[in-house]
Amino acid sequence: MNKPETFENAALHFPTIDDGVKIGHVHLKVADLQRALDFYCGVLGFTLTTSRPGAAFISAGGYHHHIGLNTWESRGGSPPAPGTTGLYHTAILYPTRRLLADALRRLIVAKIPLEGASDHGVSEALYLRDPDDNGVELYWDRPKEMWPKREDGGLRMYTNPLDLHDLLAELDKAPA
Repeated sequence: MNKPETFENAALHFPTIDDGVKIGHVHLKVADLQRALDFYCGVLGFTLTTSRPGAAFISAGGYHHHIGLNTWESRGGSPPAPGTTGLYHTAILYPTRRLLADALRRLIVAKIPLEGASDHGVSEALYLRDPDDNGVELYWDRPKEMWPKREDGGLRMYTNPLDLHDLLAELDKAPA
């Protein structure tokens, strides 16, 4: 059997992962399944695709599921304590700025507070917590040709405050 450090060193020499690889879904442990569905389907607008005792699977656009929610090990549980490891946030990518603005409008109507709102140059993002205190990022990517670059051609990402009034103004524009 190889030593663990042999695997670590070998991993540094593997080719990069294929460009076609995508992250397909996230599965979250929740304390209350209905409360989680009320947030993800009722507020954010996902669709319930299937469920079974203690679990529900939701999606956008008819995919089998983008998010799984379950209470198998967490029914009535509490979030992990600060300072522990775990999922930092789930990032939900919106195809347009207008749809991100619609997500912000939904959060405002539902009185769900934001933890942050940032312009990263390559994207604009809203940060919040779901009812189980899981981090959630709602964002849209600017077209690649608009991404800021350094002099050497690399990405120049940053974190600036996002103008929420400007984002909401997208809803007043005619759809593209």
